[in-house]
Amino acid sequence: MAKTQLDLASHLVRLESQTDFAGWRDAARRLATNDIPPEDVAWQVEPDREDGASELPAAQADVRLVVPRDFIERAETVICHCDPERFGFLYRLLWRLRSEPKLLSIATDPDIRRLEAMEKAVHRDIHKMRAFVRFRKIGEGADERYVAWFEPDHYIVERNADFFVRRFTGMRWTILTAHASADWDGERLAMGPGAAKRDTPAEDDAEALWRTYFENIFNPARLKVKAMQKEMPKKYWRNLPEASLIPDLIAGADKAASDMIARMPTSPAPHHAKVKAKHWPTPEPSDVAAPEADDIPELREEAKGCRRCPLWRDATQTVFGEGPENADVIFVGEQPGDQEDLAGKPFVGPAGKVFDSILDDAAIDRRKVYVTNAVKHFKFEPRGKRRIHSKPNAGEIQACRWWLDKELDLVKPNLVVALGATAAQSLLGKAVPITKMRGDVVEREDGLRVFLTIHPSFILRIREQEDKEAERERFLEDMRKIKHLMGA
Repeated sequence: MAKTQLDLASHLVRLESQTDFAGWRDAARRLATNDIPPEDVAWQVEPDREDGASELPAAQADVRLVVPRDFIERAETVICHCDPERFGFLYRLLWRLRSEPKLLSIATDPDIRRLEAMEKAVHRDIHKMRAFVRFRKIGEGADERYVAWFEPDHYIVERNADFFVRRFTGMRWTILTAHASADWDGERLAMGPGAAKRDTPAEDDAEALWRTYFENIFNPARLKVKAMQKEMPKKYWRNLPEASLIPDLIAGADKAASDMIARMPTSPAPHHAKVKAKHWPTPEPSDVAAPEADDIPELREEAKGCRRCPLWRDATQTVFGEGPENADVIFVGEQPGDQEDLAGKPFVGPAGKVFDSILDDAAIDRRKVYVTNAVKHFKFEPRGKRRIHSKPNAGEIQACRWWLDKELDLVKPNLVVALGATAAQSLLGKAVPITKMRGDVVEREDGLRVFLTIHPSFILRIREQEDKEAERERFLEDMRKIKHLMGA
């Protein structure tokens, strides 16, 4: 019988859990500073072992072990992968980094390609969990709680739990998986053992409402079955209440799309003008004098009556920037979309959700940055019942640049991030090739640094799932660079 790594190894590392990064890091430091090569080490997960930690030599205090911070961050992600060899693989990378400090930048190296593939798989699994967890209600009143069952490919529950705490802070919930569980009681997050699907409740009344919502937001004109199945793989369907509707929606998509196109653009409801006049009063069109606001709230109030270009006529309201007035970074997008126009807040629609998710992955707290747009009113073309985004022209960008300049003057950021070509044109006063200059930091004549990258809506427009995920990773890397610049 062939000997295993466990048989051949002279050192055995016992970890407390499948995601015991602290234990792995401590053991790796001890091993590396004592010059113990990867082939002499075996790794095991033994959570219930009573005889304590691994018997390893102490770390050598006089041996300096330096690795790139990027490796530590990526290793903390890859430790969540389901590959049982991941602990030894990561130690092998650490061992190589001691003599190959530029290893992480060698994209053709087999170990680096494997690292990237594992990292990508974990990020994809995290994203899918955030998209496809569906809670079911149990109990009433003081006993009310929401329970969800999910089937991840990797050990991501603990890594993802904080996201659900932030998203559902006001709920008491439990997420069950085969490997682990997460429980939030409204004040404290607790991790627990795995469970079985039979431990989750049967369908609740809210699922019928959810199916009605899903059926009504389904857009037959944009249906691409293969792309949909890549974004929502069938393995998740058995736990999604809306999945039962999908076959019929697909079957009737062609007719539904034809009916939608045949309908004429709709006008606002008769009472719209009265509601708008009551809740969004605007000054007379002649009131276009440049305000002398002393702070952002005052400037935001002034912007409600902006008449610098015709876009105000069809938009619901001005969508001004949000964030602390002392923010180190300002993110500038193109213009508000349909949902932003209705909510009066920037980046709350589909692109905003992508933006928030990637900021979260990059450890950037959106509450500590200022977010705005180059153009403050929604420009659109009516198609049926929908309002389709239309790119602002140079005149509209220039007309709204006055407001952006005032925001920059009041916030005084150390860095501005141009999300897309429109934002870059507004900030730099000229059109620039975003694709070629992506990731560049351009210094303006006034000394303000401008970081150039794509708008997150670009990710949403990519059809192929593999390409979409690759672009998301590139945008995440841009945000990590910005995180680094924020601390510079």
